[in-house]
Amino acid sequence: MPKQKQRKLGQQRVLVLSSTKKPLMPCHPARARLFLKQRRAVVYRRFPFTILLKDREDGYLQSIECKLDPGSKETGIAFVASFKRGNVCVWAAHLEHKGFQIKQALEKRRNCRKARRSRKTRHRKARFDNRTRPEGWLPPSLQSRVDNIIYFIRKYQRFVVFTGFTIERVKFDLQQMQNPEVSGVEYQQGTLQGYSAKEYLLEKYKRSCCYCGKTDVPLEVEHVIPKSKGGSNRISNLVLSCRKCNERKDNKSIEVFLKKKPDLLKKIKAGLKRPLRAAAAVNATRNKIVGELQQFGLRFTTSTGAQTKYNRKVQGYPKAHWIDAAVLGEQGESVELLSGSILHIKAMGRGSRQACKPDKYGFPRTKPKAKEKKVKGFQTGDIVKAVVPTGKKEGTHIGRVAVRSSGSFNIKTKDKTIQGIGYKYCHILHKVDGYSYGFIK
Repeated sequence: MPKQKQRKLGQQRVLVLSSTKKPLMPCHPARARLFLKQRRAVVYRRFPFTILLKDREDGYLQSIECKLDPGSKETGIAFVASFKRGNVCVWAAHLEHKGFQIKQALEKRRNCRKARRSRKTRHRKARFDNRTRPEGWLPPSLQSRVDNIIYFIRKYQRFVVFTGFTIERVKFDLQQMQNPEVSGVEYQQGTLQGYSAKEYLLEKYKRSCCYCGKTDVPLEVEHVIPKSKGGSNRISNLVLSCRKCNERKDNKSIEVFLKKKPDLLKKIKAGLKRPLRAAAAVNATRNKIVGELQQFGLRFTTSTGAQTKYNRKVQGYPKAHWIDAAVLGEQGESVELLSGSILHIKAMGRGSRQACKPDKYGFPRTKPKAKEKKVKGFQTGDIVKAVVPTGKKEGTHIGRVAVRSSGSFNIKTKDKTIQGIGYKYCHILHKVDGYSYGFIK
């Protein structure tokens, strides 16, 4: 490994549009402030911060490459420009996916329909046996990751002219991650080769409760990570427990349940294998993302995780998704990064299909949703700025708004939720687009 050297850091650029709304080269923040002060430009968009030049219709464009580091929960994004002094990262962001929330929503819907079929009431007939999956089908929780990335590219092409894409195309060997010594025919033989699940656990835990150590009592299969919190039925997430311990643990995490027994917690966690949900998600979506990006018709290259790690270590950069994206590929050995805060984009969705919210017994506790989503020109999810001159809520509040038909809104800021702010004090900064925005250091 070559000797590490610390690279200097630049500032995140401001995206620029011409008077005809054609993308120009991103400019330095100081230059953007000067344009705004001289009234040569106006603010066109808050997220990402974009200005529109009123006195320019065209301009010189340099090569800007869009680099992506896809992950299971977050995707790192970086725009790298080629200048005379070298490669410079001019803009970067973290894109947070909502795959786990989609999975939970689908499980909730499936359980509701399953329960309804067991009752003697009017119900939706089971139709899952009549469905065929098209070629290249992905579960909705994984397809959302692909859709988030492609939506982002299509949206930001309005503000930046890309000359090509570079993406980290990683493939994980899941069996080797669990057992580095696996080889040959062992790839075809899983953990339960020759066993059933219960028999395997009985032998593994020597027919005793893994929490209290009791033997000669009825033992039950227990989920270490509760299914209500995303736990799977993998053998690596199952242990044996007596009825009393199982009821005491309920849906608590194992860290909370064994907080007063750190030695036992360490022993149990050492006997479990780490979940591979994240690696499996990356494996399943990598080819779909590549196929979608190739349809843009631009220069396209792929990189490996080893090359990314080498480039990052050589330049002495810390580990982060956006940094991994910036140093992708053969040209990533020398890249000037950014200083300051990075834009954090979180997928939120565009509302809920649920007609009204139920109480704990399943009866509706709210009125059905109105056909018109907007109230006084505002919509739930808009980012607004409210300036309240007097009263208990006096001050300036910036955040996502939740509208009410009465015109009294709730604003969720970074720290808290302020309730009952009149619409006349609110001003829209950014209209809802299915994402929320913030900054991370």
